[in-house]
Amino acid sequence: MSDTTKWYVVHTYSGYENKVKANIEKIIENRKLHDQITEVIVPLHDVVELKNGTKKQVQKKLFPGYVLLKMNMTDETWYVVRNTRGVTGFVGPASKPVPLSEDEIKALGIKIDEIQIDIALGDVVKIITGPFEGSVGVAKAINNHKRTVTVHLSVFGRETPVELNFSEIQKM
Repeated sequence: MSDTTKWYVVHTYSGYENKVKANIEKIIENRKLHDQITEVIVPLHDVVELKNGTKKQVQKKLFPGYVLLKMNMTDETWYVVRNTRGVTGFVGPASKPVPLSEDEIKALGIKIDEIQIDIALGDVVKIITGPFEGSVGVAKAINNHKRTVTVHLSVFGRETPVELNFSEIQKM
């Protein structure tokens, strides 16, 4: 987990968790905040329900009324999230956002040791696995949310964009 991005909990109207998640993701896309708000999660868990005498496994919200965000807390991100339709506020004293501790994050099953990428736009990268293994290209777009990099490769003499996972490339 980087020093600036931390996990925060947002309170929503009950039943609006997925709508809030979709609204925040749309705002991230529209305002180009991918590097400020990197993940939006509605935690789910599997439950076995008994309906009409048959067992059925379904997913239920782990924390109804809450959405988790991995973000860099700035005035802009606070304002954007706080004013998203369906959000009632951040969890913390007097609605002052308090990031989750590492123990709380681990208890929720969120991995802290995610693959981090040390690549910037314009960097030359080498593909280390997959059908383009051994190819070299230039990083043209980085999507931390999806954990992908769009690399432009020369394929048959033409520049071709290829979307790759962080784990499939390395910086040259």
